[in-house]
Amino acid sequence: MRVDRAMTFKAVDLLGMSAVVDYEGMFKEAGVEVELVGNFCSLEATEEQIIAAVGDGDAAITQATYQPFSREVFSSLSNLKFVVSVGVGYDKMDVDAATELGILTANVPDFCLEEVSDHAMALILACTRRIVQLDHIVKTIGWKEQPDRYIGSEVWPRMTKLRGLTLGLIAFGRIPQTLVPKAKGFGMRIIAYDPYLEPDIFREFGVERVELDQLLTESDVVSVHAPFNSETKHAVGLEQLKKMKPTACLVNTARGPIVDHKALYTALTEGLIAAAGFDATEPEPINPDNPLLKLDNFIVTAHSAHANSTANPGLSQRPAEEIIRVVRGEWPVGLIDQRVKEKYLHKWTRS
Repeated sequence: MRVDRAMTFKAVDLLGMSAVVDYEGMFKEAGVEVELVGNFCSLEATEEQIIAAVGDGDAAITQATYQPFSREVFSSLSNLKFVVSVGVGYDKMDVDAATELGILTANVPDFCLEEVSDHAMALILACTRRIVQLDHIVKTIGWKEQPDRYIGSEVWPRMTKLRGLTLGLIAFGRIPQTLVPKAKGFGMRIIAYDPYLEPDIFREFGVERVELDQLLTESDVVSVHAPFNSETKHAVGLEQLKKMKPTACLVNTARGPIVDHKALYTALTEGLIAAAGFDATEPEPINPDNPLLKLDNFIVTAHSAHANSTANPGLSQRPAEEIIRVVRGEWPVGLIDQRVKEKYLHKWTRS
């Protein structure tokens, strides 16, 4: 296919990433004609600021977990053909609207798979082995002072081994798939709920496919990995938490609003579940006066699951690589919605 355009493809960098990565060199080496425009926008940019910054651009480089690409934004950018979001999340991108308008959207679905799955495993261990609570007791009360009250009688009875426990995964994309062998290494049985995947994928990883209610009632640990959208907002509420075991733990390394935090507080204080470990909260950052922060059975890690001291050049180079593919008439590797292809071809290409 060939994009029907009268001039050089124009890519707008809203993140300032081209200041640290030689995108122009990448375009030149690939032999594609791309005009790179650096119109930096803060992560708190408004829809109006995004529209003004992108202007007549063919493509936009963004972080759609924060920068808004709403229906209004897509509708206002008549020349926009492609938006690539750096990272896995795209909370503020209306993919359905983009698809309706024939605009390609992409993320980086293979970013930080090991890091986030490691972090999920760490939160599972922290919850079941009470690592944070024990550390706090030693540092604030002391190891020997009243050990029976604070450790022997209150903490140790709540600790459990992982072998033989059931881990339930809500959604079964790349991160939970990466988590599977790590959890199996601890001897856990793994079940998963994801209505959008074919059964063969579950069989490939040796994971039992179940419905959500079964997952909630059977799991000793529930780990949330779903994307955030209108369908998943508060998908785990009080009704779902009541179905979990009182000894179960809830881990969330996905997005905070998937879990109703008021319901979570009720569940943790009334003994509906035993503990929770969250990397993402609602809102972010979590309010300092949030009552969850006063609970010793709630762990929060400030949206740090993706972090890695080793630089990840693949992430920063991905926007240019994806733009090169689109200019060449190829589909982005991280294309979010496959349904867009027909409309994109009809709107933007010619034989």
